[in-house]
Amino acid sequence: MIPPAQVPEIRRLFFAGHWRVGTIATQLGLHPDTIRRALATERFARPARIRPSQVDPYRAFLQETLQRYPRLRATRLFEMVRARGYPGSVVQLRRVVRTLRPAPVAEAYLRLTVLPAEQGQADWGSFGPVTIGRATRRLSAFVLVLSWSRALHAVFTLDESLESFLRGHVAAFTAFQGAPRVVLYDNLKSAVLERRGDAIRFHPRLLELCGHYHFVPRPCAVARSNEKGRVERTMHYLRSAFFAARAFRDVADLNAQFQQWRDTVAHARRVPGDPTRTVAEALAEEQARLLPLPAHPFPTDLVRVVSSGKTPYIRFDRNWDLEPPYSGARAAHPRGGSGQCPALPRDGGGGAPSP
Repeated sequence: MIPPAQVPEIRRLFFAGHWRVGTIATQLGLHPDTIRRALATERFARPARIRPSQVDPYRAFLQETLQRYPRLRATRLFEMVRARGYPGSVVQLRRVVRTLRPAPVAEAYLRLTVLPAEQGQADWGSFGPVTIGRATRRLSAFVLVLSWSRALHAVFTLDESLESFLRGHVAAFTAFQGAPRVVLYDNLKSAVLERRGDAIRFHPRLLELCGHYHFVPRPCAVARSNEKGRVERTMHYLRSAFFAARAFRDVADLNAQFQQWRDTVAHARRVPGDPTRTVAEALAEEQARLLPLPAHPFPTDLVRVVSSGKTPYIRFDRNWDLEPPYSGARAAHPRGGSGQCPALPRDGGGGAPSP
């Protein structure tokens, strides 16, 4: 609070001397807000005139439309009001839409807390195209992370087939020396065939895998990726800390490099949120509570019955393979073992090789 005799001096310096508020505050040793209160310029300010706008007749329509479709783009709204006679520009409309668009509702999220060996989270991740020989293939990774210890396992593949999906589970459970009681999925086609509200139809092969390892599949709610944030963050960690700028000969070599990196780097880091232990130490404690593995792993080989024509070649996974001389047709062709990649293309997936 300043004495009343100082107010005229402040007003004289500002209006007659044209001093800035900051300069007056520095010279008089006062706070700038005190100077502004002494000036009381808001009492003498003229009310702003609101000019009529070409958008005014359409404000009610815009507001109603944005209440129903909050994310509708201004360009689409421009087409809608122009069809209703709006003569103005899209720039003017954007300014009005910016004031009318409802603000997103803030959501509160609770930090996920689970018991040891209670939950795992699984997902597919895309790692872009890779060139093998003269063929370009899409590289993917199946990732499974234990929610309590943050132990992770990944299997890189050249497809996202059901067999690779199941093989990733088997490899992860083998690496963890047990299975969690619940595995959380996004709405993957490999896991969920159909969903209507709360009614979910799982893939029969996934249910066979669940029965073999005694765990429960549980999908996330639609458009709720935050429910499986552990595997989402693990996927980002895998891309930035392991895969970035890494050279590898083939998928088998990449999987071998991952296993070494997992043991020496990923599991050697501190558990997020618990700096008192490493991931490896937490995994060792969690392993005692994981569901024990069955005597035999779940079968995941892909078996196809094929027959050849006049030439002694059959095609499998973009490759031309020579038939064994003792058989007129190859009855079964396993698509790589656990952690193995398919045979590499010899001709980039083109026509049959010359004899």
